[in-house]
Amino acid sequence: MARAGMERWRDRLALVTGASGGIGAAVARALVQQGLKVVGCARTVGNIEELAAECKSAGYPGTLIPYRCDLSNEEDILSMFSAIRSQHSGVDICINNAGLARPDTLLSGSTSGWKDMLNVNVLALSICTREAYQSMKERKVDDGHIININSMSGHQVVPHSMVHFYSASKYAVTALTEGLRQELWEAQTHIRATCISPGMVETGFSFKLLDKEPEKAAAIYEKIKCLKPEDVAEAVIYVLSTPPHVQIGDIQMTPTEQVI
Repeated sequence: MARAGMERWRDRLALVTGASGGIGAAVARALVQQGLKVVGCARTVGNIEELAAECKSAGYPGTLIPYRCDLSNEEDILSMFSAIRSQHSGVDICINNAGLARPDTLLSGSTSGWKDMLNVNVLALSICTREAYQSMKERKVDDGHIININSMSGHQVVPHSMVHFYSASKYAVTALTEGLRQELWEAQTHIRATCISPGMVETGFSFKLLDKEPEKAAAIYEKIKCLKPEDVAEAVIYVLSTPPHVQIGDIQMTPTEQVI
């Protein structure tokens, strides 16, 4: 069902990174339901292809286009934007959702784990943002939107050593989003920038973080009633449906039962 305020986005193109599962998949589905063309990218596209088929058979008005892209590789990102330009003209909405955590502490973590987090959580997000803006600028799109899926870890440092570096990367997302908003204002454009910062969301995130301790990961999600990926997707739709003169800076959302 079309949401009020979403009509102007119909048939326009949104890029969703990390669309193979969790929040990214839920966001991609929600946008297709609203009639958008969505390029969903990830390193493996099997899940996105399944989701695209689901959306088609459900009769949603939009289309999901799977695209294989390793976001830790700048050449991959640039060739994806080039393909979008040649096949679909360009990006009107960029949703930087892809993110990863490695259990590398500050006192004994591996440099490679830290680099993985910086490459995806900070650099890929910045490259996609730059390329999306250039795509909008060259087509004189003045009402585009860049949404960064951040985390409550980008606003508070929790006392769990294995997520301290991850938290630092998400604090960077908080700063980058505000810096982006200021630069867009200086560029005298009406392209908007928004952060969405969820707390605990029931996805595969903890299982990847604690891949050697699946019981521990499962227990995290069983302790409280977590947010669902669809709750975050709902926040994305709300942000996009606001009138062009309204800019939502940051939505911080947590499960009611989550304290920190």
